[in-house]
Amino acid sequence: MPNYELLHADDDVLVVSKPAGLLAIPDRFGNKDSLVSELQKKYDKVFVVHRLDRETSGIMVFARNEAAHRHLSMQMEHHTADKFYLALVDGIMHHDEGEIDKPIGEHPGVPGKMMVTTSGKPSLTFYRVLERFQHFSLMECQIKTGRTHQIRVHFQSIGYPLAVDALYGRRSQFFLSEIKGKKYKSGKFTEDERPLMDRTSLHAFRLRFQHPTSGEVLEFRSELPKDFAAVLNQLRKWTKS
Repeated sequence: MPNYELLHADDDVLVVSKPAGLLAIPDRFGNKDSLVSELQKKYDKVFVVHRLDRETSGIMVFARNEAAHRHLSMQMEHHTADKFYLALVDGIMHHDEGEIDKPIGEHPGVPGKMMVTTSGKPSLTFYRVLERFQHFSLMECQIKTGRTHQIRVHFQSIGYPLAVDALYGRRSQFFLSEIKGKKYKSGKFTEDERPLMDRTSLHAFRLRFQHPTSGEVLEFRSELPKDFAAVLNQLRKWTKS
């Protein structure tokens, strides 16, 4: 099982960086292996405050008692906690910054999939461009609501799906050959090429919230995982626009 990184622990909160591929909480299909169950083995009672998709890496905060859980949940509900993500998207984003204010609800025909729909819940994402490449853009996103798949759905809705996203994007894996094109030579067996990345190109890299007891504003950062960093390194090397 992938291992989480503990960033902070005290009597009220746990802040951890979740690896891609690990469920945040047990899913509806009976998969019990999850970050919260791992934390409960070590810290006994752990309360879930917010979630990340299985294939998304990055920072999460958990509460260790009911009072802290109430306090942190209210911060999430009233959008006073700040959640920042790095997203690699398909296409060259022409705006330097912007917002996507579109309601999100469940897809009627595909279980587990979400979509922009007038009957959905209000959803707001702010974004700015950090880097542009020949066919991709690296974005910093701040979500002011915490809808399921929010960033993935919002960027797909404006024509810039995540670069790697099996559900909403154009590819489920990212290969070096796609960046290098004709310059790529992997030897005799090109069909054996291994992907640089085979999960959603989304990382929760920064989290800021008020400590439920001390009132101090805490901010944490999570380094980019190796797979995400490898894709960016190759894009910088071959396709800086």
